[in-house]
Amino acid sequence: MIQRIQSVWLLLAVITLIFLFFLPLATTNAGSTEYSVYTSGNRQEIKSGTGTGYVADIEIAPLALNGIAALLCFAAIFSFRNRNIQKNIIIAGMLSIVVLIVLCALNGQQLPGGLKGRVLTAGTFLPLFTLVFCVLAIRGIRKDEQLLRSADRLR
Repeated sequence: MIQRIQSVWLLLAVITLIFLFFLPLATTNAGSTEYSVYTSGNRQEIKSGTGTGYVADIEIAPLALNGIAALLCFAAIFSFRNRNIQKNIIIAGMLSIVVLIVLCALNGQQLPGGLKGRVLTAGTFLPLFTLVFCVLAIRGIRKDEQLLRSADRLR
């Protein structure tokens, strides 16, 4: 069956997960140091009179989960011939996004002062948008299944 709207939703999910690689989830300032939480870990930007220095704490697990979720959503676009497998791939991607959110929140707790008083950026809401896009894709797949069932009844 030719994919319709669910391909668009899955493509939007992939795009938001790609943006999540580059956008910070939360930032805070402590003196002359700016702390940021990314999916790749925590980053410190130290500003001094001589210039700006960066210190990055790389976390492999959230970075890998972000990549896995993006690949699962992308693979679901091309598994349209078997809708059950496509739904299972999307659900696995949604579970990896939920685990990614939890790991990023735990990384944010490691910053000085925890997550209280943090400035939430656009990257904070991207995993939630991705979950919504995945739910809408599953809804589109269900509508396709209903359309096929109704067409089979007419034959």
